[in-house]
Amino acid sequence: MADVLEVTDDTFDEEIMQSDIPALVDFWAEWCGPCKMVGPAVAELASEYKGKVKVAKMDVDQNRSTPARFGIRNIPTLILFKNGEVAQTIIGAYPKNHIESELKKLL
Repeated sequence: MADVLEVTDDTFDEEIMQSDIPALVDFWAEWCGPCKMVGPAVAELASEYKGKVKVAKMDVDQNRSTPARFGIRNIPTLILFKNGEVAQTIIGAYPKNHIESELKKLL
């Protein structure tokens, strides 16, 4: 997961909202089984779209402000951002091809 950026409440705005390229953020928790199923797909997308899309993860247990700001009530939740705006929200453990098809809409 070397290509996946770990973001926190403190780094979120700088890394994601001010990003020059689209961003995908995986909101997850260590105890969440479905989150662990999505994690490998997110890591693969980070490698495949390196330089085109910023891919990040945020642990909702360690960072409470940002998930609350975006109304996250269920995990995993993936939010796609473009130009500092929410472009798409994916709630649940979807397969890589579904996530990728949504991601391609931002490019």
